[in-house]
Amino acid sequence: MSQILIVDDDVELSCMLRDYLNQDGFAVTAVHDGESGVAEALAGSYALVVLDVMMPGMSGIEVLRRIRAASDVPVLMLTAKGDDMDRILGLELGADDYVPKPCLPRELAARLRAILRRTRNGSEAAGPMVIGALAVYPEQRRVEWGGQAVELTSTEFNLVEVLARNAGRPVSKGDLSEQALGRPLTRFDRSVDVHLSSIRHKLGTLADGRSCIQTVYRQGYQLIRE
Repeated sequence: MSQILIVDDDVELSCMLRDYLNQDGFAVTAVHDGESGVAEALAGSYALVVLDVMMPGMSGIEVLRRIRAASDVPVLMLTAKGDDMDRILGLELGADDYVPKPCLPRELAARLRAILRRTRNGSEAAGPMVIGALAVYPEQRRVEWGGQAVELTSTEFNLVEVLARNAGRPVSKGDLSEQALGRPLTRFDRSVDVHLSSIRHKLGTLADGRSCIQTVYRQGYQLIRE
């Protein structure tokens, strides 16, 4: 049974989501302010955190920032419908996915399962995938660049793994969204672009100073083989 933490100041909504998710096979704890959310997320052994962006006092963005400073636990953000800036900022800070509010409990449960499935699925390959300075260890969900560990979120790792498995050829944004984020790409959805921008900053560069992840016009993204 997956342990889920909900951080949302809307007590009524939190209780409704908690009751639904508990009946759907999750074990849910809910807290209702940012300070408690940070403390609980870092002290507990949660498989995933559901975090509301709009909270009084400490905002969800600040909660995410503090969680990411100490933990790579997957985080799903609850964002106001149409609020692209909060959504993009959350992704840039390391959120794994987002769901606009008001959300259907069934959709939230499906998103949670998709994130947990991607996080937990091991790989059949025993050894790492090595592409130049990049080494990807699927079973350990670990990435190294030049022998040094690279701290990635769960979704960032998924994207790197998909690109590594297709190294040397472009992968469309649609395929990246399906395989790494677990959902179809929708119009105006920039989640893949935002995550890949973060990954580029975390990985090293090639000998000529370029990123190892290149944009291929009208085709998607490609991990370069050196």
